[in-house]
Amino acid sequence: MSTQIKNQHTQNAFITAWAIGLVFYFIAYATRSTPSVMTQQFSDLYGVAPQRALEIFGAYYYTYSICALLAGICLDKFGARRSMFAGTLVLGIGCALFILASEATGVTGRMLQGAASAFAFPGCIFLATRGFSQKTQATAIGITQCVGMFGGFAGQSFMPLIMSLGVEFKTVWLVLSALCFIPAVLMLLIIPRPTPEDAARRKQMPILEPLKIIFSNPQSWLTGAISGLMFAPTTVFVMTWAVGYFVTDLGFTKELAARTAAMASLGWVAGAPLMGFISDRIGRRKPVIFGALIGMALMIVQGMLAPNLLPPKLTMFLFGVFSGSAMVPYSIIKEVNPKNVIGSASGVQNFITFGVTSIIGPLFAKTLGSQLATVTDLHEHFQRSLMFWVFCIALAFILTFFLEETHGNQREE
Repeated sequence: MSTQIKNQHTQNAFITAWAIGLVFYFIAYATRSTPSVMTQQFSDLYGVAPQRALEIFGAYYYTYSICALLAGICLDKFGARRSMFAGTLVLGIGCALFILASEATGVTGRMLQGAASAFAFPGCIFLATRGFSQKTQATAIGITQCVGMFGGFAGQSFMPLIMSLGVEFKTVWLVLSALCFIPAVLMLLIIPRPTPEDAARRKQMPILEPLKIIFSNPQSWLTGAISGLMFAPTTVFVMTWAVGYFVTDLGFTKELAARTAAMASLGWVAGAPLMGFISDRIGRRKPVIFGALIGMALMIVQGMLAPNLLPPKLTMFLFGVFSGSAMVPYSIIKEVNPKNVIGSASGVQNFITFGVTSIIGPLFAKTLGSQLATVTDLHEHFQRSLMFWVFCIALAFILTFFLEETHGNQREE
């Protein structure tokens, strides 16, 4: 077999593995969101109050944030074959443990889900960089996030319908668990083994060296901060607070508020691959980020000053589309760092992004969200709350000026 044919065969194998990895990422996002519509069922299963059940659900994020860095290290040190197999397998085990009638096993299962899910996105990025050309990788990253967001949307939107048809909630989790083992085995079989040169290089590299390289690069911090500031309006406001705001401040019914807020997630599904495609098409990253930030700000300002100009659902959908450009910095962080630390770069990006949203979330809750139950001037409260997110977007806009334009080119090792 000629070298060219062999390289093409290897590249196709990585693309196939990436597609299978998308199944892993879809399930990971579905397991993140599905418990939110099963609070009472888990409360009864564990014999705890609903508030305690919600706290158990939150254990997911503790291990996810810690393992975001660990996942990247494992990908660079041990490769995608072992890392993705282990991540998918552990997710399946976590789903099975989650439905045992014990609070302790429930917490353990949820923490395993968080730890395993941290491998999904960086793993897909790792596979995409080896399967796709440099000119199409932002599109591949956008498609990856699109699939994940749709998994989260499906977990919240379709699970109540499935259970209304008489399907037990435990059955849902058993199916999710079983589905994890299929991509686990397939990735173990399909992902190419490392070449002798790659294996020797990984063996020689100190295990923490990738993190040292990435964290010492100021551009890594910039990409993480910008991405976090772009994620926060969706993950903190839309997915957590929007329904309450729409009901209290705008007088929506709970059902209408939920449907309106969900349109932002659908916008993400469309926007993430679209923004990646545009970035690849023009061969530049920063103009897409600048344009999307302007679009996000315009949608918020329109909601403040001219709420009747567009239907609220359309406003939320367009906001989600523009927010999808938060995935472009994920392309930049791997391009401003050496190719041999791409796995860790994606993990660091997740870690910093999560860190930014973890700071902004409590800040918003304390300064504005906590007033939701006691506020008297509903209009003024809604305006101030939206202005908070305009400031976040403005900060991301300023930071983008200091971001390096990579033109989609990978930094040499």
